[in-house]
Amino acid sequence: MPSDVIDYRIVGDDMQGVIITLDPGEAVFAEAGGMMYMEDGIEMATTLDPNSKGGGLFGKLMGAGKRLLTGESFFITLFGNAAASRRDVAFAAPTPGRIFVADLKQWGELIAQKDSFLCAARGTDIDIAFTKRIGAGFFGGEGFILQRLRGDGLAFLAASGTLIERDLRAGEVLRVDTGCLVAMQASVDYDIEMVKGIKTALFGGEGLFYVKLTGPGRVILQTLPFSRLAERVIAHAPPSQRQGGAAGVLGGIIGDRG
Repeated sequence: MPSDVIDYRIVGDDMQGVIITLDPGEAVFAEAGGMMYMEDGIEMATTLDPNSKGGGLFGKLMGAGKRLLTGESFFITLFGNAAASRRDVAFAAPTPGRIFVADLKQWGELIAQKDSFLCAARGTDIDIAFTKRIGAGFFGGEGFILQRLRGDGLAFLAASGTLIERDLRAGEVLRVDTGCLVAMQASVDYDIEMVKGIKTALFGGEGLFYVKLTGPGRVILQTLPFSRLAERVIAHAPPSQRQGGAAGVLGGIIGDRG
């Protein structure tokens, strides 16, 4: 189905959000927990299966797209305008940084880091492009997952830090830290590569991994993955607070200041 043609505006500088204006009957879908606010008349539905069918507006929303995470169940939230006039719904990036707006009509197909997806117009199709388990010490034991976004509407990606765009020539190779990749064109070839000889206690004996990107195509990078920032916070925390991870460390800091 054609994607809804939505209007939007980006707010903020280093801690951005996106305000999406929906005409009556239009809809967007987003990661569960990404919504900042919604005006009266916006209806919301959270489901484990975005392909399921229901009645009324929600039945149409459930056809927003597919998103399969290695066969596991997941929540996705759909927001539709059931009012008779235009209404706003806003989403906030989970970390300090920038929101990248991708017009899928121009990109054709976009390959994105799983954690970067924020929201997209109804009609966007999302599924898994690549998944690779790299060891329990990395990515919370979940592995490295890339999503494929297809359609002719707008998709919004959240990046930590500053955005960097690189255009790779045919055959040009770029090795990128796995946490710094945001998205790329489908024409870019990608794979996981381990740098040999760097098996120290710092990496838990697992080595250091890169994403090997080979052109042609455009690549979107972020300068400060939140996982890297969290590691620095944990490293400088008192030993008694490290066991709880970043959440425990930050909670301890907030508690101490309170």
